[in-house]
Amino acid sequence: MVFSSNVFLFLFLPVFLIVYYLLPTSWRSGWILTGSYALYAWWRVDFLWLLIAITLAAYWFGVQLGRQPDGPRRRGLLTASIVINLGALGYFKYANFGIESFNALTQTFGFHPFAWTKILLPIGLSFFIFHAISYVVDVYRREEPPTHKLLDFAAFIALFPHLIAGPVLKYNLLADQFRSRTHTLEKFSYGATRFMTGFAKKVLIADTIAPLVTASFAQTSPTLADSWLGALAYTLQLYFDFSGYSDMAIGLAAMMGFTFPENFNHPYISRSITEFWRRWHMSLSSWLREYLYISLGGNRKGRGRTYLNLWLTMVLGGLWHGANWTFVLWGMWHGSILVVERRMKEAKLWKPGPAWLTIPGTLLLVMLGWVMFRADSLPDALHMYRGMLGLNGVGLSDTLAWQIRGSELATMLIAAVLVYAAPLWGSRVGNVGRLLRPGLATAATVALLPLFVLAIMKLSAQSYTPFLYFQF
Repeated sequence: MVFSSNVFLFLFLPVFLIVYYLLPTSWRSGWILTGSYALYAWWRVDFLWLLIAITLAAYWFGVQLGRQPDGPRRRGLLTASIVINLGALGYFKYANFGIESFNALTQTFGFHPFAWTKILLPIGLSFFIFHAISYVVDVYRREEPPTHKLLDFAAFIALFPHLIAGPVLKYNLLADQFRSRTHTLEKFSYGATRFMTGFAKKVLIADTIAPLVTASFAQTSPTLADSWLGALAYTLQLYFDFSGYSDMAIGLAAMMGFTFPENFNHPYISRSITEFWRRWHMSLSSWLREYLYISLGGNRKGRGRTYLNLWLTMVLGGLWHGANWTFVLWGMWHGSILVVERRMKEAKLWKPGPAWLTIPGTLLLVMLGWVMFRADSLPDALHMYRGMLGLNGVGLSDTLAWQIRGSELATMLIAAVLVYAAPLWGSRVGNVGRLLRPGLATAATVALLPLFVLAIMKLSAQSYTPFLYFQF
């Protein structure tokens, strides 16, 4: 069950919220856990055990770390916890990739491939593994006292608004909110508005563009027009799909009285890749910096090691997104650019250019990276890059032209306008309800309800389209 489904909208969510507000405050964590487990089990009940096991292990390690003085035993507990979590992530997410890569290598030398039954990847695995790791590491660093409230902790790990695709949260951001949070009509209204905004972004924009993206990336010999149109379409689709999910998650949380941090801040107006990663998937960027980059040594071991740590963080971050060499190369691409930008700034060779030049330049680098991110394989990515260079012709190919609908192109135009007009309306990062300036906020709210109804109608008529980040 996903947020953009009729079952969720008209059955699960109303029942959950009605019961939630009828229950006494002390019972609500239990209901959150029950609802979250039910939502997860709707997909595959047999994988619910994994979510429960990760939760119990993190809770137990946190308690043990809180009791132990500094020393080898305490470091051993931390290591064991990380090994267990990364072991689960490695088995379910990367075992298929590892065996397939090994078989491809051995077959080149004439050996028989290793027999293997493919493993199904549990949805949301990367996110709840990251939540568990961050909690245990925070307790080890004594930045967070270990919790002894198993029910609240389990509800945090399983909290359904962010369980499947983030934002990536730290327990200390929500621990106080589990103990005490406000429930007001203003906050609920804000949450409902934010949810409807994300729903409309997902269904009306991302899902409308999706067929064009699929058709473009399916071309074996894409032309210049084919490949650039496909890259631009995916750039818009991914942003409205993922930011739409984040909006829905933040909105659902607010409807339950929680406050989630923002996850996007107009990333496509960035003037450098460094700035892009301060604006795109901000919760993941923060997690990678705090728990991977700093753990590798950060900038504490000299300039060369700093560059290496920065590059490795992005490579591993790319691999986290998926078990495919395309994600590794995507991480290398961004890591290399970040290192170059950092080096230029340190050498005082970096001079901020005009926005009309740096924003399109940064977007071009991002789009080139998105081709690797979207392609199913390295050969598919190379086909797209050949097309972007015009090596397969210039004009729109007949095989793609007949698949393009006017509604898809119109939606792309609207999406592009929204991307660059939205920053003029007001800050996306701030207090609850401060998304737009007052006058525009009123107009947007009035326009949102019919758009939400239209999105529901479109959802009911179309085939199932999952969120893109569900595969991660």
